[in-house]
Amino acid sequence: MNDGSSSGTVADTLRRELKRYSPGEKLPSSRALVERFGVSPVTVSRALSALAAEGLVVTRPGSGTYRAERRTDEPRALRAADTSWQQIALSAEAHGDAAPRVVDASGVLATLSAPPPGVIALNAGYLHPSLQPEQALAAALGRAARRPGAWERPPLEGIIELRAWFAREAGGVAPAQVLITAGGQAALTTALHALAAPGSPVLVESPTYPGALAVARAAGLRPVPVPVDADGVRTDLLAAAFEATGARIFFCQPLFQNPTGAVLCAERRREVTRIARAAGAFVVEDDFARRLGHGGPLPPPMIADDIDGTVVHVTSLTKPTSPSLRIGALIARGPVSERLRAIQVVDSFFVPRPLQEATLELVGSPAWQRHLRTVAAGLRERRDAMLSALAGELPHLVPARVPAGGYHLWLPLPDGTDELALAATALRHGVAVAPGRPYFAAEAPAPYLRVSFADTTGAEEITEGVRRLATACAETGVA
Repeated sequence: MNDGSSSGTVADTLRRELKRYSPGEKLPSSRALVERFGVSPVTVSRALSALAAEGLVVTRPGSGTYRAERRTDEPRALRAADTSWQQIALSAEAHGDAAPRVVDASGVLATLSAPPPGVIALNAGYLHPSLQPEQALAAALGRAARRPGAWERPPLEGIIELRAWFAREAGGVAPAQVLITAGGQAALTTALHALAAPGSPVLVESPTYPGALAVARAAGLRPVPVPVDADGVRTDLLAAAFEATGARIFFCQPLFQNPTGAVLCAERRREVTRIARAAGAFVVEDDFARRLGHGGPLPPPMIADDIDGTVVHVTSLTKPTSPSLRIGALIARGPVSERLRAIQVVDSFFVPRPLQEATLELVGSPAWQRHLRTVAAGLRERRDAMLSALAGELPHLVPARVPAGGYHLWLPLPDGTDELALAATALRHGVAVAPGRPYFAAEAPAPYLRVSFADTTGAEEITEGVRRLATACAETGVA
């Protein structure tokens, strides 16, 4: 059990027991709680902090923790508010809107929500803490905090040294064409808001990242699916989709696509850019998995080969480091760069300078390359462990092609499978998986599961997770 789930368990227990204490009465010491629950002092501290944030307890340094006094200025009963009017206010659209705004985070929450204690997380979208560079991040943050001017306002586009680093990583672009963002999701949101007006169509791979679908719909855009195969998006269908819709954006993940793991082949990479340029459209390249390869050479980003400004490149350091290192970049050539900058300034001003400085310290340290090698080896070992476990427990679900990067597998299910029921049954058996339906912009052609191996301790936990999934499959008749 990780520290987060442990502290939640401790907090839940103490929350139930608070009624035994009178207001102002002292709770057991932190040392006593450590011994009672068998957890670390940090876990107990987090649990008590959570209760303090809820106003249930008061901590007094050097004295201890006490049940909070009952407030006398609160009414005895709060009047139940009638918020029914909001259903109309949030749903009503101006007459003639082609694509009402729909704010639906369910597909994203399927991979962000922490499962209950004891549940094996095969639905996660981030690295397990054992694969995160925690010591290197702590050291980088400490060094950054001591830099002269580290707490001053940064340039709106980002500090120049970090922009230069992202430019070198992308290849063939200048630092002036780089905009630092608060992670990949923020970069994607800025790009879609900048490039399309509400009601416009946006072409997406099918299946695709649910976060992109959520951003598009929240902006009032209409996602139009273009099918992918083992070599990436089908360019014949992409050309037809541009012609049929008049779309001016194509969102894609050319490297280790989420969820299929496909890599866009070299011939199609050139064709995608050519087709988009002919349509007068932008390609939004989400290069989220650049630093999640399992070893071996990788193709360069699409923007490296595009000199005409067709490709808008999205990248992030969050996936290969920590969910809390919300640092990414938008890279683009031409006038679109200024529009991207303006949208970000309006939305969020700028990315905090200490976080940018810490990122620069991290990627400039010898620990960075060592960490990337650790991530590659760790993901490769976990991928192989999951494939081995599937071959033993659920051989009919083993994918036809093994991804050479990323952190998940895309499992085809037998026709007629109720993937939502299967996922719910799996959760009851102690393993969380992601159903495939949220990855499709329109009707899904078949049922799928996405299973992740990133947020696991290793082979033993993965094997147990697949065993639990097999039990759920047997119970639901998935054979």
